[in-house]
Amino acid sequence: MQKIYTAQTLLMVTHIKNLLASAHIQSEIRNEYAAGGVGELSFLDTWPELWVSYDDVALATNVIANNQDLNTEEDWICACGEGNGATFGSCWSCGVSRAV
Repeated sequence: MQKIYTAQTLLMVTHIKNLLASAHIQSEIRNEYAAGGVGELSFLDTWPELWVSYDDVALATNVIANNQDLNTEEDWICACGEGNGATFGSCWSCGVSRAV
């Protein structure tokens, strides 16, 4: 097996695992409960990891790359002048809806 993805949060690793499952690629999460070791271990050594079979590495890498390309929206600036992240549908400062 080979590690193909790691992230700070289990949520992101689980999301990628679900994407791979939808492409019929079996994967395994490791370090799922290692966060409790932070302080004794390097924080990078405690991040959850996603592993796949050597036979599925190329396909899994392609699925991950295609998923990351889907988020092409950019941050936006509201009429009030506040900067907002791409995922916000309304301004966090004044509440005005994002113009589409």
